[in-house]
Amino acid sequence: MDLLKILRSFEEFLFEAVSWLLFYPLTLWRIVRGPLAAMDYSDREQGDSEEHRYDDALSPPLFLLATIVLANLISLALHVPPPQETSETTHILLASQQNLVLFRSLAFSLIPLVAAVTLLRHQKKRISRETLRAPFYGQCYLAAVCAACVSVGGAIFQRPELPNAVGAAIMIGGAAWFLFVQSHWFARRLNVSVGKGAGIAVWAMVRAVIYLFAILIPVALI
Repeated sequence: MDLLKILRSFEEFLFEAVSWLLFYPLTLWRIVRGPLAAMDYSDREQGDSEEHRYDDALSPPLFLLATIVLANLISLALHVPPPQETSETTHILLASQQNLVLFRSLAFSLIPLVAAVTLLRHQKKRISRETLRAPFYGQCYLAAVCAACVSVGGAIFQRPELPNAVGAAIMIGGAAWFLFVQSHWFARRLNVSVGKGAGIAVWAMVRAVIYLFAILIPVALI
């Protein structure tokens, strides 16, 4: 009986792992082709049953995690040197690729978290797990593309034989794309002008960066 359960669990795991090879590029194409439509899709899926939720795509948090893993693999392929160990905490984080991927995933998750909280505050809604989940999930789709651009661009910067202009173009282009979509998302959700939506988007991004540095500085010192 236990062996049968193990085999069934392995069967489910194998199917899920292989299906990522199909649904990751499909999800990426959906986001690039229509980011706002992809975010609307995520919102609709929240109302579906847990069994059928995101049946034809990767869920946003999983997509963000998979993107961080792929970006980390690209850095390894480019032989990018790891960050310097400046404290005991950074030594623990850099001790394994799993720890580094997990930390980067949590760091980039600050972007959708701050954006989701910003939306709820402007809508004057109570912040709870239930109200936060839908905007956070939708924002994870955008954050994944932004994380990919920043990670790949940063990896190119750290390779002296590769042109820094390419890395800069990837990072700036990714950030510009993110803020452009974010501005329209806030404008549509809050029923305000795109200009005001852009201001909200930029301020949310600035706060996310501040929170990130507030986490990184103690990590580098402790």
